[in-house]
Formats: sequence, C-alpha cells, structure tokens
Amino acid sequence: MRENAKRPPSVSIAAQASPLRGFDRTAVWIFDLDNTLYPSDCRLFLQIDQRMGEFISRLLGVSFEQAQHLRKTYYRQFGTTLSGLMKVHRVSPEPFLDYVHDIDLAAVTPNARLRSSIERLEGRRLIFTNGSRRHAERVAGRVGILDLFEDICSIETCDYTPKPTAAAFDRMIARHDVEAGHSAMFEDMPVNLEVPHALGMTTVLVHEEAGDHPWRLGHAVTKSTAPVYVHHMTTDLAAFLDELPAPSTNASPHGVQGAQDGSR
Repeated sequence: MRENAKRPPSVSIAAQASPLRGFDRTAVWIFDLDNTLYPSDCRLFLQIDQRMGEFISRLLGVSFEQAQHLRKTYYRQFGTTLSGLMKVHRVSPEPFLDYVHDIDLAAVTPNARLRSSIERLEGRRLIFTNGSRRHAERVAGRVGILDLFEDICSIETCDYTPKPTAAAFDRMIARHDVEAGHSAMFEDMPVNLEVPHALGMTTVLVHEEAGDHPWRLGHAVTKSTAPVYVHHMTTDLAAFLDELPAPSTNASPHGVQGAQDGSR
C-alpha cells in the first residue's frame, strides 16, 4: 500500500486511484459522535434542536420562533449555539448542555457490525465531539462501542471551544498526545474536516442521503462537489472500515472509564 505522499492542495484524495490511500500510517482513529457513530435517521438532532430552542426561549424570554432564529444565527457566527450564548449572553455552559442532551435515546440501538469494524482497527481510538462527555458516554454506550475507545474529547475537554475552529483541534491534539500526520478523522460535517486536512490527517466524511440534522443548512456534498479537504466519503461507516487492510496485530486500547454501563 502506498504511503500518504504529498500532493498539490487542489487535488482531492477522493480522486486518487486507491480508495484506501492515506491509512497505511494511521495510528490514531478519531471519530465524531453524532450522526457519525450512529445513523442520522435516529433523528437525535431534532430532539436536541427542539430543546435548544426551548432553553433559549426561557432564558431570554422570547418566542420559540425567535429563539430558533437566534440559535441558527449563533451557529453560523460562532460554530455552535453554545458558543454564541456564552459570548453574547454570558451563559454558563453546564446547564445548557445538561438540558439539551436530556433526550430519548430509544432510536439508538446496539450495532454489533460497527463494533466489530472499530474493534479491528489497530492503534488508538478517540471520540471527538462538540457535545458533552455525558452525552457521548450515553450514546456510545447505547451503540455498544464505548469500551472500544481510549477516551472522549468533549466540549468540556476543549474549554468549550468547538470544532471546526483550529483551537479545538489544537486542544484535542495536545491533551490526547495525538500526532496529526498519523491520524484519521471521521466526521458527518464537511466543514469540520478542513482543519484536520490542514494538519495532515486523513479525513473521511460519513454522510447519508436523508435524515440529516437541521444544521446542515442545505449544503449537500457529493463526490463531484466534495472540497479538497474531504479525502474519502462513505454512507456506511462499518463497510468502509471493513475495507481497510486487516491489522497485523490486535490493538488493545484502554476503554473509557465507566464504559461497561455507559456512564461515569
């Protein structure tokens, strides 16, 4: 398998001959959580979206419609709704995160196939999310994969600095001792792959045709329109991982504390 050689920035890896190019040196596998480690048709973001609107409406004393307008504005301007609330309204992040992530996870079910696909990956495995650690633990626990990950880099870990900012990735890299050039990043949001690409990571966009959360703002990505920083695309994460060459030895990362019951 060819090494991930340097190429002109205008050339997408997606256009290269080998669909597996760029993983031969991968030692750290970094996964976003929401709509990446579970299907977007679980529609968890619709619940989160509803609860964010409720939180803002009660906090500011505005209608739900006005609150949703603010939510979208803050998301576009600051990267996350929480960042906007913290910067504009000095909101404490903990109550917000507790409220918006208090959702029904019944639609998220164990995924034995994905578990097997992740388990065979040689090297370290991390979850990197703009959500709270508690939310990540609950969801990954429901999927049945929490114990496969060394740790979770949550919004708290990054001092509430969200993806896609470079500062969030800098914090993740520093706090988890990650070497970007030997890492791969899996995301459902294309914009969140631009910084990893610039840092030297191999990037994978996990997307679906339907069921996307309401924050995509109508920006669809196809193989022909994918930006240069999207190296690979897949609608089936487990199948994509299964196509990677089998590791020579079995990886044995330390599972997240509290992984057996999906809580801390």
